[in-house]
Amino acid sequence: MSSYSQIFGSKFSFVSSDPSDPIEGQTWYNTTSEVLKYRVVTAAGAWAAGGNLGTARLALAGAGTQTSALAFGGGTPPTSLSATEEYNGSTWTAGGSLATARRYLAGCGTQTSALAFGGYAPTLPSTGATEEYDGTSWTTGGSLGTSRYLLAGTGAQTAGLAFGGGPPTTGATEEYNGTSWTAGGSLANARYFLAGAGTQTSALGFGGGPGVLTEEYDGSSWTAGGNLNTARYALAGCGTQTSALGFGGMSPVSAATEAYNGTSWTTDTSMSTARGYLGGAGTQTSAAAFGGGPPSTAATEEFTGAGAVTKTVTGS
Repeated sequence: MSSYSQIFGSKFSFVSSDPSDPIEGQTWYNTTSEVLKYRVVTAAGAWAAGGNLGTARLALAGAGTQTSALAFGGGTPPTSLSATEEYNGSTWTAGGSLATARRYLAGCGTQTSALAFGGYAPTLPSTGATEEYDGTSWTTGGSLGTSRYLLAGTGAQTAGLAFGGGPPTTGATEEYNGTSWTAGGSLANARYFLAGAGTQTSALGFGGGPGVLTEEYDGSSWTAGGNLNTARYALAGCGTQTSALGFGGMSPVSAATEAYNGTSWTTDTSMSTARGYLGGAGTQTSAAAFGGGPPSTAATEEFTGAGAVTKTVTGS
C-alpha cells in the first residue's frame, strides 16, 4: 500500500491553525478543525456551493467580499423586497431593512459601509433613492440626479459610481461623495442591465445591451475596453478595472465566467447554476455569487481563481 507521502510527494505536520503563507505541495493536519489540508496550484478557477440566502430572490444588489458580503433588495416580480442579509463565508443572517423596497437596484461598498441606489419601486416606479448602510441599519442619502433602474454601480460608500440604466436607456454617470451625486462623463454606449467593477476613478462597465461591450472610466470619461466573449445582460461583476470578474447573465440564461486583465477577457470555469439578475461581491480570485434566476433562487456560490489554493482532503 502506498503511503501519503508517496502519493502527494510530501509529509504533513500537525498544527493548531493553518499556515499564513503555505507553499505549493505543503500539507498539514489542523488539530483545531480536525481536517487534513494541502496547497496546490490550479490552472483554472473553481466554483463551490456556499450557504443559501434566507430569502430566494432575483434583481438584487451586492457589496463586500466573499467572506463578508451584503445582499439587499430584489424580489420576485411583482414583489419588491427591502430585506438585507449579511454573509460570513458560510451562512447568511438578517440585517437591517432598506427604507425603500425595490429591485433592479445597484450597490457598492463593504458589508459595514455600503451604498444602495436607484431601482424599481412599484409605487414610483423608477427611483433615485440612495441609502447608506453602517452594518446595522440604512439611512437616507442624497438622491441620484437621474432616477433609474437596471443600472450598475461600483466604488465605496463615500466615493460611489452609478452608470447606465433606464428607462429610457441612458449612459448617464454620476459620482457620490458621501452626501450628494454629481454628473460624470457619460458612457460612450448608453445601455441597461450592465455590470460594474473597480473604483470611482478607475471603473469598469461591461455587458448589458448590446451584450459584449466593455468600457473603462478614469474619473472623467469612458473609453473602450476589450469585449466579453459571451454576450449577455443582467450579469454580475466584481474586482478592479485591471482584475475583474464577470459571471452569470441572460441571453440566454448563462453560467459563463470571464476574467479581465485590463485589456481582454478570458473564459474561466462556469458557475454550477446558470442564472441572471444575480448579486455579486468580492475580487477576481475570491468572489461570491448569490440569488438570481429565473426562477428565483437562494443559491450562493463561491469562486476561487486560478493559482495557489488550499484544499481539504475528504474521505471517499
